[in-house]
Amino acid sequence: MDSDFPPLFRCPISMELMEDPVTVSTGVTYDRKSIEKWLFTYNKKTCPATMQTLAAGAEDFVITPNLNLKRLILAWKINDSALTPATALEEVSSLLATVESSPFKVSSLRKLRSMVEMNDGMKSEFIRLSGIGIVVNVVIQILIDCSDFSTLDTCEEALGVLCQFPISNEDKLFDEMYKREELMKSIAVVVQRGSAEGRFYAVKILRNIAKNTNYNWGSIMEEQGIDFFKPLLELVSDEFPTKASSCALDVMIEILSSSKRSRVKAIEAGAVWILIELLPESGRSKCERMLQILQSLCECAEGRLALVEHGMGIAAVTKKILNVSYVATKIGVKILLWISSFHPRERVVDEMMACGAVKKLLMILHMDSTGVGDGGRSSTKEKVIKILKMHGNKWRRSPCFPSELKNYLKFVNDE
Repeated sequence: MDSDFPPLFRCPISMELMEDPVTVSTGVTYDRKSIEKWLFTYNKKTCPATMQTLAAGAEDFVITPNLNLKRLILAWKINDSALTPATALEEVSSLLATVESSPFKVSSLRKLRSMVEMNDGMKSEFIRLSGIGIVVNVVIQILIDCSDFSTLDTCEEALGVLCQFPISNEDKLFDEMYKREELMKSIAVVVQRGSAEGRFYAVKILRNIAKNTNYNWGSIMEEQGIDFFKPLLELVSDEFPTKASSCALDVMIEILSSSKRSRVKAIEAGAVWILIELLPESGRSKCERMLQILQSLCECAEGRLALVEHGMGIAAVTKKILNVSYVATKIGVKILLWISSFHPRERVVDEMMACGAVKKLLMILHMDSTGVGDGGRSSTKEKVIKILKMHGNKWRRSPCFPSELKNYLKFVNDE
């Protein structure tokens, strides 16, 4: 690529042409790779160009994709290469031929990705030329030689192309997945062993599959089991939230909601303990999704046992009730209902009192009865009443029980 490109397209950090421009809270735009390295590898909290402190959102630093600039850069690339729309389509065909026949595929795949990324006409031509099948063939080569770095690099670039395409039950990519079982195995390999960018491509495809198709995850669970969930949990555990960690949470939510077997495998992979450790410092969006996963896992006896055996399991869930959002409160109460119903041991009941769970349950009851919250006889209120009816008498006799709230327990017993 000619270095004589418009200054607007130059990343202030790398001084190179931006591939994925994003804008930070100061209004300055950087290439995503460069600014994420600055923030998350070097642990900086300032804008490199202005040295102003960056604003943080619910998850972490606010980084917004600059799609208009990305379109301008793509248009400039096409014009700079003297590609008319017709010759651009010819270029897609030529690149696919190179990918199919040459051992040196990375640069061709990278250029294909940039061409199909923002242009629906290119996507259509790519599909018409059997591009999906050609690129899938590249991806599954990782199963043949998974120890070779160049093969892994090529596979990641191929996934970068595939993740530009929608996935639903009617799409070409989904057809290829059903015909080629090796594709899902290859994607799992990249999630486990790939670079940060490659893992993002892989987990993004998994999320699209989980959300938009009726894919049967049974064979993956049967073959990989806990090894499928361990790398997803590693992504979720990243110190700095990324797009990949967000996708990993979505993948787990969708898979766990559809299969009890997958829940058991996730529990064996340590999901309950890992999520409990992460909950205290999680922002709203991440917190809601982690609680949703914990709720699914607590539908299994193994999940409930893992939560109550963790020293801060009940306290971590309790802390999020009434402190994050209505959704978090609703899920948190449901988890406490599971725990108090199936693990009514004295230690568990005492721990609920000690960590403030009982007080929060009574606050919810009071808020509901005065028209605050979701009002009326809500499902959350019903769950609170069930919990208090089970263990209210024991809690009322406790010296730690707030005397001003005893009347609410009397109200529960009169229900």
